[in-house]
Amino acid sequence: MNFQQLRSVREAVRCGFNLTEAAQVLHTSQPGVSRQIRELEDELGIALFARLGKRLTGLTAPGDHLLPIIERVLLESRNLRQAGQEFLAQEEGYLSIAATHSQARYALPVAVQEFRRRFPNVRLHLHQGSPKQIAQMLLEGEADVGIATEALSDYPQLVALPCYRWTHSLIAPPGHALLEGPLTIERLAAYPLVTYDSGFTGRTRIDLAFTAAGLKPDLAITAMDADVIKTYVELGIGVGIVANVAFEAERDTRLRAVDAGHLFGINQTKLAVRRGVYLRAYVYAFIEAFAPTLTRAAVDEELGGSAAEEPDALPAAALAQLLAQAPNTAIAPQTR
Repeated sequence: MNFQQLRSVREAVRCGFNLTEAAQVLHTSQPGVSRQIRELEDELGIALFARLGKRLTGLTAPGDHLLPIIERVLLESRNLRQAGQEFLAQEEGYLSIAATHSQARYALPVAVQEFRRRFPNVRLHLHQGSPKQIAQMLLEGEADVGIATEALSDYPQLVALPCYRWTHSLIAPPGHALLEGPLTIERLAAYPLVTYDSGFTGRTRIDLAFTAAGLKPDLAITAMDADVIKTYVELGIGVGIVANVAFEAERDTRLRAVDAGHLFGINQTKLAVRRGVYLRAYVYAFIEAFAPTLTRAAVDEELGGSAAEEPDALPAAALAQLLAQAPNTAIAPQTR
């Protein structure tokens, strides 16, 4: 049994049982991936995949049972490498951060600046995407840290930590009628709106507020990017609803803002890491730079609690032993 066999199984599943695509991900040949899978099945004495001729069509019952264990073994092997690197280079390495546009543009710069000052030899890579894309990057190991308001708490494989609270603001050109007098959902519904796409930056709360009032918003334009929203508001397409952190009075001189927290409530940005992943010292430092309340002790407390609740959070050696004992739990013997 070797790690290449385990990776072949994992990538075959991730690629929808297409061995050609799995081979491309693993930088090898399709016959090579097929051989690795067969050799592992022979060693375990069970079929992990259902087949139609030479084509994989899905996981067998034992394959479905063992896949989480295989993924955990691969995750622990990555943790082992990172733990070793931790002692070789305490302040060097690579940090991958995934965030929505609003977080990357408005919330992250100060933390990144502070982190770069403390760890100049750590290479930073910043991914931008939707909250669901960010969660997927964390699950697949493409990102070490994910930051978003939506979705991250929906994945049991992730630990989502609260960072800071924020509200929405109404933005409009100077002199607009909505900037004067009480801002109500009824007044707002009378104007075309420019705001976030569904699933971005608290859009759910905006939709719920209109629904609760029995009103339907006139959505002129929706976008992922607060800068895009502000551009179209400046052009007179409609009034905008953005995160309050996205309005900068010294830069957005052609706009004015009014707090709309009483209409749409309070949102909470969260920072997430994958359960069971080994965090290097500078990852803890970045987390604390972004959210000072998330000290290493606070993060470890959350990670420790979540790991204890996870059924397959076992040491790599124990997981390898489970795999070695797999023939004893086989449901269906492999047939040729």
